[in-house]
Amino acid sequence: MKTLLLVVAQVLLLILNPALVEGISGTPEEMSDANRWADAKFEGRVESKTEDGYLMVYLKSGQLEKNEVSVRRNGIYATGRRPLCILDKKYRRGLYFSSEGRVVVHLPAPGKSFEAIVGVDSNRNGAFYSSAGRGSAIASVEAKGKELFRSATMREGMPGVPVNADLGGAKEFTLTLSDAGGGTVQHVNFNQADWAEARVTLTDGSIVWLGDLPTGPLRSAYTTEPPFSFRYGDQPSVDLLKTWHVQRDVRKLDENRSEHTSSYTDPRTGLVVRCVAVRYCDFPTLEWTLYFKNTGERSTPILENIQALDSRLERGGGGEFVLHHGKGSPHSGLTAPSPTEYAPIESKLDPGMEKRFAAAAGMPAGGDLPYFNVEWPGEGVILAVGWPGQWAALFSRDKANGLRVQAGQELTHFKLLPGEEIRTPLTVMQFWKGDWIGAQNVWRRWMVAHNMPRPKGKVPPPLSAASSAGQYIEMAEANEDNQLMFIDRYSEEGMKFDYWWMDAGWHVFQGHWLNTGTWDPDPQRFPHGLRPVSDHLHAKGPKLILWFVPEQVTPGSWLYENHPEWLLGRDGEFKLLNFGNAEARTWMLNHVDNLITEQGVDLYRQDGFPVGRFWRPNDAVDRQGITEIRHVEGYLAYWDELRQRHPEMLTDICAGGGSRNELETLRRAVPLWRSDYAYENTGMQNITYGMSLWIPYFGSGTNALDLYTFRSQMAPALATVWDMRSHSLDYKFLRTLMAQWEQVADNYYGDYYPLLPYRTEDDVWIAWQFHRPESGEGMVQVFRRPESPITAVDLKLRGLEPAARYAMTNMDTTGITRISGQDLMEKGLHVVMEKQPDSAIISYKQVR
Repeated sequence: MKTLLLVVAQVLLLILNPALVEGISGTPEEMSDANRWADAKFEGRVESKTEDGYLMVYLKSGQLEKNEVSVRRNGIYATGRRPLCILDKKYRRGLYFSSEGRVVVHLPAPGKSFEAIVGVDSNRNGAFYSSAGRGSAIASVEAKGKELFRSATMREGMPGVPVNADLGGAKEFTLTLSDAGGGTVQHVNFNQADWAEARVTLTDGSIVWLGDLPTGPLRSAYTTEPPFSFRYGDQPSVDLLKTWHVQRDVRKLDENRSEHTSSYTDPRTGLVVRCVAVRYCDFPTLEWTLYFKNTGERSTPILENIQALDSRLERGGGGEFVLHHGKGSPHSGLTAPSPTEYAPIESKLDPGMEKRFAAAAGMPAGGDLPYFNVEWPGEGVILAVGWPGQWAALFSRDKANGLRVQAGQELTHFKLLPGEEIRTPLTVMQFWKGDWIGAQNVWRRWMVAHNMPRPKGKVPPPLSAASSAGQYIEMAEANEDNQLMFIDRYSEEGMKFDYWWMDAGWHVFQGHWLNTGTWDPDPQRFPHGLRPVSDHLHAKGPKLILWFVPEQVTPGSWLYENHPEWLLGRDGEFKLLNFGNAEARTWMLNHVDNLITEQGVDLYRQDGFPVGRFWRPNDAVDRQGITEIRHVEGYLAYWDELRQRHPEMLTDICAGGGSRNELETLRRAVPLWRSDYAYENTGMQNITYGMSLWIPYFGSGTNALDLYTFRSQMAPALATVWDMRSHSLDYKFLRTLMAQWEQVADNYYGDYYPLLPYRTEDDVWIAWQFHRPESGEGMVQVFRRPESPITAVDLKLRGLEPAARYAMTNMDTTGITRISGQDLMEKGLHVVMEKQPDSAIISYKQVR
């Protein structure tokens, strides 16, 4: 009943505000899937399956397609999907047979009649192997052992044949396409037919459209098995939990979230496994975290192989599982920064295949990105692992229609001491139907609505920062005088910015700014501390960003010499300030808090270094994984307390680039420096392309002195590193660049659509669209790379209202062009560029 009420409420919401379909959350069908899954997994309700209709497909080759024909596909970018077409007539509904064969239609109730228009499809009569005039096929319909319809021989170019078959109450019938002889020429099969407008009228008068039926066999009902697993005392949890006492509680967190707690207690040892889940009522999204607590008086048996996510996904009979995932952003101290960081990857998961993913050196986004979109025909789920440590995930495809997904901390093998409790990684699951890029946009909206930090209760606005890091080797050669000089030079040239960025090296260090652990302003370079700089900024309006790397402690620093008991690592080398040590964490928290207050800091910037190598050597054989868990718990507690003490302060996360951009961290900070691969144009374009699929707010640096470079480096947050010591720069032009960014930056919060394939070569074009459906505004960014011979492209936009008109403004030309949404989505936006390289930003606004 609860699920039904939630679905009804969602339907009413969409009726009252249709824009929400594109603009805020998922569809009623997606919400229903999420709620039914949560009912089974978190509330232990057995799902009752209703009798649904479906199609069983037995074609000679290729796939059955519904309501359209796919013409071409290039990696993650699909193009050329067209309506069914017989001769010169197009149809929006029906079935497309890619070859001879049969489809058995299973109805949810007795059928009265079947109607359709059947004929050879004409979509490929202009293809390289043209189907014009070809094909030689016969269509037939059979039910209850009787043939109800048979066509004459059909070829491309012939009109469609009406079908009207009396089903006589049958709940099952068969559509067959057979070769009449000559349909295959030179091994090319031209018997590709459409059953257009295919529909069944049931005996109760209702209509079933065949193109809307799922492909069978239908998936099984959701089971009540918990969506996690572990081994305890060498026994699997799937057996143990059935014998343990279970207690379930639900409480409302706010108007959009409810918390579901399932506690499993081992009566023999007192181990309590607590699954704390959150169900969102405005998004088809669920999340959960596990907690293990020893309530007994003795140490527990060994807990091992804890999988915070362990669940089987099941598809219908059509198509295959496709996994959309991405490359991470490795820590630049371990791997040279790369132009392919955040690259989107598509992997088909064939029967029997396994694919493993993991963090690198304890950096959660430094190996593979901890975000995954599992697609199967017409639907899928997005999965994310939230763990600022060493996670791993395994996707195991079975021989049938299932995919097992496991994810968790990479190594767990430990006993729990009396009274001890630990947590696991956060798991997020989002259900979707339709198009996987559309699902990414629901994910982006969820990230903005429920995850992005909100100082003063507001989403961070587009942010501009300025820095002298390029001129003074970060802050290693910076001092009070040159910092004030740079700030004044920006003012003299009318160059506005929101924040002054003081990066690594403002502190006391020996030899190199990487030597950290004495967190005080260098008295030689900043004899009055940083307050003169922050006061000078505040008098003019901008604010101050200050860099820290609190976990890194190097020989000779104050922490290294005075508190070795707080550190992990080998003497004479870099060490880790152990955030699992409450005393160490509290000292650092208080010290940073005092610096923020005393020095007038407005934005806390945290960098990081590879921490994974310090954890495992510190674990006993029967305590493997504990040091990592304690450090992660302390790391998150540090962030939470710092933000609680400074609730109006925005915080920034960096880790030798973007290697810590996982969900738990991104709930506490924004990545103002997305990667240590910076400035090079093609790489900058590609990083924006891939990162935008998962992370809606990020920052980049710009050193641009030309339009193409500047646009390649644009991001929601932008940091300039121009050399203000020079009076010969074209400051009027630089002001123009920043003004263009300000004009369009709000669009980065919208839905994101790649418009051309992801490519690393310099002889291609690349383009994407950001669209804000609530306001009807957006922008298209287009790049003709330096070696591309092509001078024009047509870009098919997405997410627009077909009947509306849009005022299109090219930022490099004068005038406004008005084009219908339908033309922009079907014919495309025509973009011409004569130069190599060249770029364009076309902004648009709905006008009717």
